[in-house]
Amino acid sequence: MFENLTSKLGKVFNSLKKRGALSEKDVDDALQEVRLALLDADVSLSVVKDFIIKVRERAVGQEVLKSVTPGQQVVKIVNDILIDALGSANAPLQINHSPPVVILLVGLQGSGKTTTAGKLALHIKNKEKKKVMLASLDIYRPAARDQLRVLGEQAEVLVLPDTDGESPESITKRAMASSKVQGVDVLILDTAGRTTLDSIMMTEAKNIFNLSKPSETLLVADSMTGQDAVNTAKSFSEIVNITGVILTRTDGDARGGAALSMRAITGKPIKFIGVSEKLDGLESFHPERAAGRILDMGDVVSLVEKAQETIAEEEAEEMMKRLSQGSFDMNDMLKQIGQLKKLGGLSGVMSMLPGIGKLQKQMEAHNFDDKVIAKQEAIIYSMTKKERINVGLLNASRRKRIAFGSGSSVHEVNRLVKQQQDMARMMKKVGKVGGMGALKNMFSGLGKNSQEGQPGEMPGSIEEMQKMMGKLPLGNGINKFSGIGLPGFSGKPSKRIK
Repeated sequence: MFENLTSKLGKVFNSLKKRGALSEKDVDDALQEVRLALLDADVSLSVVKDFIIKVRERAVGQEVLKSVTPGQQVVKIVNDILIDALGSANAPLQINHSPPVVILLVGLQGSGKTTTAGKLALHIKNKEKKKVMLASLDIYRPAARDQLRVLGEQAEVLVLPDTDGESPESITKRAMASSKVQGVDVLILDTAGRTTLDSIMMTEAKNIFNLSKPSETLLVADSMTGQDAVNTAKSFSEIVNITGVILTRTDGDARGGAALSMRAITGKPIKFIGVSEKLDGLESFHPERAAGRILDMGDVVSLVEKAQETIAEEEAEEMMKRLSQGSFDMNDMLKQIGQLKKLGGLSGVMSMLPGIGKLQKQMEAHNFDDKVIAKQEAIIYSMTKKERINVGLLNASRRKRIAFGSGSSVHEVNRLVKQQQDMARMMKKVGKVGGMGALKNMFSGLGKNSQEGQPGEMPGSIEEMQKMMGKLPLGNGINKFSGIGLPGFSGKPSKRIK
């Protein structure tokens, strides 16, 4: 999300930061580029105009023009106004009322509404520790209720049983009665969608809204539809009093126009974003963190939070013991790869790191992506149990066998073995520091200005990034969790990038 916008804004602000002083013309020229970048990202014209006016009012003031670092000051101003445009602060769910609390999901067909219902149920169950029930009101789409039932089973939450011949209104009444009997805290109603807005769907949504009196009415909108998503939000809000928005498929949306326009035009906050197709691929939306990503400042807070959620404490403590002893074999590396995949893979982690935008094209050109991780996994799985524990057993013939079995080259096997050996030496040191401490140390000079709304600095080449990333721990708690380095970042790239 925001990749294209980040890239374009990065060029504009890098040019500004190189100047020792800024004139009004310099600011105006830069803002014209910012305007074009926002419009290209499919941000609403009215939002763009208001944004540029607000930035200019502050950017041509004394705090910028007479500043020692005027370029950085402009970036800070843009960051502040971006946060304001995105909603200022996270808007949590209003579900701490007398149960059962009803959440009504509405939206067009194909927006990912049913899948989002399952994701939301899992989120509420795990994060809010609430008893959740799912109920499908979609009597039109074939297998819609079956899909929700499967998602409910995967999330391990209650699902209202199907009964043939019922209207959406009668299902709503039965769901509310059943949730009371079963002591449900939160009831999620998944309404039917249409390919386009029509009177039938709107009337049905209004009837269900009046019957259920939901605490939250959330519009599920496909972020890739851009301004259409915003228009949909406006239409639904007029009928059922939308309280918030969930943007889906943000992992496939490189523009981000819907997110930037939604709050300004509708007045409704973005509460969640869908970041993957997996059941746990739903994240709370934080405007300040989104602004940080847009301006290539990274989102280290989200990275640490994600690590806390995905790395089991018992497993981390065991790893900590092994690391402190200097023990790090191929089995440990395999676990590490699994943890990285839970964090969203290389692309997911790197999207949260400051300054990564300027290296994006270099990374793509050198196939620096999640395929690297998949290849490493295949190599390790092609080893015997003894070989994974002791790579010293890997003579030439064994390495040739592993390469053949994993669809790799002997060179790739050799590189992974060397990486494991290097990481084993490094991990002993990291283990003594502790995961969170090492994470803080890593970023102590990197992106240190991001707290002030200024982008941090990243190495300018893949090689430099590899050296840095190889030291990145993915721990999640002081003195409790181990430092885990990122696979795929040790050693040198196949070709030097200048």
